[in-house]
Amino acid sequence: MAQAGLSIRLAAALALVALAGCGDSAEPAPATRAKGEAVVWAVGDGADGSGPARRLARAIERDRPDALLYLGDVYPDGTPEDFALRYQPVYGGLAGLTWPTIGNHEYANRASGYNPYWRRHDRAKPWYRVRLAGWEVFSLNSQAAHGPGSPQLRWLERRLAGADGNCRLAFWHRPRYSAGIVHGDAPDVAPLWDALAGHARLVLSGHDHAMMRYRPHDGMTEFVAGSGGATLYETRPDDRLAFSRSGVTGGLRITLAPGSARLEFRSVDGEVLDRSRTRCDPA
Repeated sequence: MAQAGLSIRLAAALALVALAGCGDSAEPAPATRAKGEAVVWAVGDGADGSGPARRLARAIERDRPDALLYLGDVYPDGTPEDFALRYQPVYGGLAGLTWPTIGNHEYANRASGYNPYWRRHDRAKPWYRVRLAGWEVFSLNSQAAHGPGSPQLRWLERRLAGADGNCRLAFWHRPRYSAGIVHGDAPDVAPLWDALAGHARLVLSGHDHAMMRYRPHDGMTEFVAGSGGATLYETRPDDRLAFSRSGVTGGLRITLAPGSARLEFRSVDGEVLDRSRTRCDPA
């Protein structure tokens, strides 16, 4: 019943169009959306079957989102068993609303784990784009080749060439910039970042298990939301950061609307830890 309800709401409330590409009654009602808005949650590194991950997933479900961007990592190795025992019990109820990107933990076993699981929901492309509430949303792949001349980068550059406006959001697993003490910056994904500069406003990633919001750079603001429930990491001081929080399970709630976005980091208990907003130029 829950899955059917989500599917009906998806058909009625979303304008999610694939373009190209290789409750508990005691819970408070979710906030009312204005016409043309979509509520999107983004979170990664939570598919470990743990109690905190399950609590966060239930909180997201109660908010009745229009979409979930899963930022990667199914633990420990993204095998079929890991998807069945660690992803499905946590985020399976939102699978029909989910737009995923692959993480480093499941990449080696993608042929038997990630791809078959997401093929059932028509989400198995290695990179793709959708439209949502006036925004163009790109799911990119920090595990597949993404350097100069790679198929992924050529695909992205073709779709940005001559494109108007900058109401675009991109997400992939390993962040270009990160103050996490475990992983930190990923300079190798610079080609993806550089291709989006001037064409996008928001970039989202996981990988480091904390919450971070960076100051705008190259016209884009990066958010790291790898705080989905797996073992949490600490962060180091970083002058590039506008906000960071470690040691707290939570996710990023985004309200997209034509020409704007409102973003909140929320803890698993519903506390708003950080608020920000951005405007963009529609195509």
